[in-house]
Amino acid sequence: MLKRLAQLEFAIAALLLGIIVVLVFLAAIMRFFGYPLIWSVDMAQLLFIWLCFFGAARAMREKGHLGIDLLIRWLKPRQRLWLEYVMSLIILVFLGFLAIEGYRLTVLNSQRLFGDSGLSYAWVTSAVPVGCLMIGVALLTNMVRTWRRRDDGRTLVYSRTETDFSTPTEL
Repeated sequence: MLKRLAQLEFAIAALLLGIIVVLVFLAAIMRFFGYPLIWSVDMAQLLFIWLCFFGAARAMREKGHLGIDLLIRWLKPRQRLWLEYVMSLIILVFLGFLAIEGYRLTVLNSQRLFGDSGLSYAWVTSAVPVGCLMIGVALLTNMVRTWRRRDDGRTLVYSRTETDFSTPTEL
């Protein structure tokens, strides 16, 4: 099921990126001919916000976020695993708070209009709680996988290892 979810997230992100490219291209062409598409910039910004959260969730799932491991790489594998679990719990709590506040912001902005598009600004702010939920699910998935393989001494929550590179990801 999580594999299907990852594929669905990827398909939606690819679709969003394609729509953004087309919108920006059409806006530039129409502006050149003197018929600007005023709503296209707002729509591209809205879709880009959602695309960022989809990308962040995918990066979390595939352990692709940038990290600086200068200090922790000197730790023993077991110590590093526990440190990553503590960091994961802190991040999950932060994502929870962010999701709650994002939901409150979405409710507050439900009557506000987004630029010239006529859409509710809630479509923009709802990306925060939904994105936090997606990132949280990806992080929890990594934590469970790491816990199941904790005895190998190589699998970590955030850091890619040889086992992560050996299995190609689909979509």
